[in-house]
This record gives sequence, C-alpha cells and structure tokens, in this order.
Amino acid sequence: MSKKINGVLTAIVTTFDKEGAFNPAAQREQVRRQLNAGNGIFCGGTNGEFFVLNEQEKVAVTATCMEEVNGAAPVVAHIGEISTRETIRLGKQIAALGVNAVSVITPYFVPLKQEELEYHYLTVADALDVPLFLYNIPARTGNTLLPETVRKLASHPNIIGIKDSAGSYESLSGYLNAVKDIDGFDVLNGPDSLIHQGFVDGCSACISGLANAAPEAINAIWARFNAGDIEGSRQAQENVTGLRTDLYSVAFSPAAVKKAVALQGYDVGDSRYAVQFSAAEEQKIRQIISQYL
Repeated sequence: MSKKINGVLTAIVTTFDKEGAFNPAAQREQVRRQLNAGNGIFCGGTNGEFFVLNEQEKVAVTATCMEEVNGAAPVVAHIGEISTRETIRLGKQIAALGVNAVSVITPYFVPLKQEELEYHYLTVADALDVPLFLYNIPARTGNTLLPETVRKLASHPNIIGIKDSAGSYESLSGYLNAVKDIDGFDVLNGPDSLIHQGFVDGCSACISGLANAAPEAINAIWARFNAGDIEGSRQAQENVTGLRTDLYSVAFSPAAVKKAVALQGYDVGDSRYAVQFSAAEEQKIRQIISQYL
C-alpha cells in the first residue's frame, strides 16, 4: 500500500540554459525553493513543459528532482504519452528512479471511447510496479475521463487516484462524489483557483503550477486548512485567485508562470514552445508580482 500523498505538490518548471538545454543546477535550485516552502514535487507536467521534452530529458528531470529531494517530500512524475506502449516504456524508466507515484494523462490528439481509455489505463497499471494517478485535462487532450469510468478504474490495486485539471468545480466534485466510498483512492486538485474548495470537499492534495511563482502563498492554503483555520485558508485562496487571474490575463500557463519565476531573479530559462513576451507584458508581470508577492 502506497503512502497517502497530502498537501501541495508543485508542478515544477523545467529549467533551461541560454541554449535551451536542460539545466540540472537550476532545476535543483527550484526544487529547494519548494521544499523550503513545505511543498512536494510533481515533475514532467504541463508546467514542466513535458510536451517539448524528449524521453531522455524527461528521465533526467525526474532523476534530478529525486536526487535533490532525497526523500524529504513526495515526488510524483508524469509519464503520459499518446500511445500505451510509449507510456509504459517511459513509466518503467521513471519508476526505477524511486518516485512515490506516476501520473498518466489521457492519450491526446486522437478521440477515444471510455472503454478505450479504460484499456489504456489498465494496461499501463498492469505493466508498472509504481502507484499510478489518472490525469484528466480535457482542454489539452480532447479526451475526458467520466466519473463512472474513474470509479471502475479505481478498483485496480495500482491506480490510487486522479488529478483533475479540467478547471471546473463541477468536474472536481463529480470525481469526489464518484469515489467517496472507495478507500485508498484520492482526488488531487489541479486548478489553482479551486485549491481551498478542493480540500474542504475532500481532496488529499493539490498539484499547483502557480506554486512555482508563489510557493509560500500556495502552501498557506493547505497549511491553514490542515491546522483547522478554514477561514484563513479561504483568505489565502482569495489572494492566490487574484494572482492567477491577473497573471493569466497577460499569458496562459506554463509560459506566464515561468516568466514570473524568471522575473523574480531565478535562472529558469525561457519556455521552449513558441511564446514571446513584449517589454510591456514583462512590466505587467513585474507589477503583478509586486502586488501579490
């Protein structure tokens, strides 16, 4: 039985050098920032720009995070690929690094039926000896895991939860209701706007991209909730929601988050995909950082 993962896991940025190559030293610095704030690590996710990393880089990022964490906090790594075969191939390499769990996005680009999604996840879960989280982010994949499908998958002993990044309270509550009577299966909240409500409703943890820019502010939502200060947690959420709304009005994550981290003085490099910031946009992000952080 895997140890329950609670609190905040930061969907950590992948750091690049000036030539755009992976920068392990800078990655370690970002991991230390999160550990100092009390956060665990989720690597290779959307904010880690998994979609522009090759297989060797995905393994290297996770290995670097694991070495720096050194057992001090939970580490979950995303391994989802379009094909079942490649997901298993990457998953075996990542599992060998000793991560606490892996996360598997729904296959993307091609539309799949619910029974096809079931087949994909059951095949991956059977092939790996590391606990697995389902990962629902339909706006980016075109495929949605329905609550009844998740309930079926929850019966697999190696599938321990789901990360929901659909972005709506309706989606999150749908999963929570579907699995509320299933022990050992947890719902992890993805949207930074729903962290507090997720904890109130029964989420065990959140996976936060915004924590890259605001590690302490995100952790405060969990820390206050966990201490029984529900109103304090709600107030911490209000601050974070304002930060999220203003930052994403400039550009969407992950580029906006990574730029915010860079403008705080950290050497994380530029995003690899085709996104650019004007001088005015950078100044706007500096103002937002000054206002909220």
